[in-house]
Amino acid sequence: MRAIWKGAVSFGLVSIAVKLFSATEEKDIRFHQVHRTDGGRIKYKRTCSIDGEEVTYDDIAKGYDLGGGEMVILTDEDFAELPLTTSRAIDVLQFVPAEQIDPLLFAKAYYLEPEGQAAKPYVLLRDALTESDRVAIVKVALRQREQLATLRVHDDVLVLNTMLWPDEVRTPDFGFLDEDIETRPAELAMASSLIDSMAGSFKADEFTDNYRAALQEVIDAKVEGREVVAPEEAEEAPAAAVDLMAALKASVERAKQARGEAPEERARDIAATPISAAKSAAKTSSGTATRSTTAKKAAPAKKSAPAKNTPAAKATAAPAQSTASKATAAKTTAAKKAPAKKTTPATKAAKKSA
Repeated sequence: MRAIWKGAVSFGLVSIAVKLFSATEEKDIRFHQVHRTDGGRIKYKRTCSIDGEEVTYDDIAKGYDLGGGEMVILTDEDFAELPLTTSRAIDVLQFVPAEQIDPLLFAKAYYLEPEGQAAKPYVLLRDALTESDRVAIVKVALRQREQLATLRVHDDVLVLNTMLWPDEVRTPDFGFLDEDIETRPAELAMASSLIDSMAGSFKADEFTDNYRAALQEVIDAKVEGREVVAPEEAEEAPAAAVDLMAALKASVERAKQARGEAPEERARDIAATPISAAKSAAKTSSGTATRSTTAKKAAPAKKSAPAKNTPAAKATAAPAQSTASKATAAKTTAAKKAPAKKTTPATKAAKKSA
């Protein structure tokens, strides 16, 4: 990196010599304007609108338009008399909590490196800012302009963030701010659920410039003489939703699917609330009891296992059956053979006398 400014940080009676480096750079792909047919560079001439003659850089000055065709011309000598051109100090005005500064005010960031023997006071200021959890409000003259800025710590390095002046921030003036627009509690709850489903920790290296990558691919393909593979088309932005609640619910589902949550996981999350869990437990116990009762009613009474038709079983059963049949047949035969008793006159007389 190349230092773009040299000066000193001054707070109280302490002065820290520093060099200023640009902390950021734009990764944009730059093009030149060329002639379509032969690729020749297009050049523009600096011509005067009054006499039409070409003007060199040495003859160019800065003009302030007063309106009505009147112009005030300022030369380099006029700017040289201003005190900012020779000022090489970063004057600390006060130390404030970082959360009191609206990020809308920040413009550009610069790294500060200690120069010469200034390393110790530099580290002292850095550690003091870290311990106090504050940032320094400073004024600095950069590029012939006085700027408001902050000094803070980033990766153990002091960073100068130039800021806009308060009158450079526009006041929003939109019609809907005067309208009485109310949101329903259900809509607010669903919107909060959508925020929760998309919550995460910011990691800058997870995000890439897809447009720049695709444009570089087109350039590389042109250089190598190969066909450009068109990237996948992004989903079109949905039209304005008529049903806000339906759109919020669909958004929550899409966010959960994007995070890889399965439907059963979402159902388990819903059942995780105390009321839902209690209802679920009651349904489960009721269902278990019903299944147990039904099983008991349906289960048949146990019977003794029948003897298998083995040869031994058949042999044992056959004699028993044969013996019983023979006994029954013998009784029947005896009953048939026994003669019927006859009644004689002597027998009758004996029964009468008795």
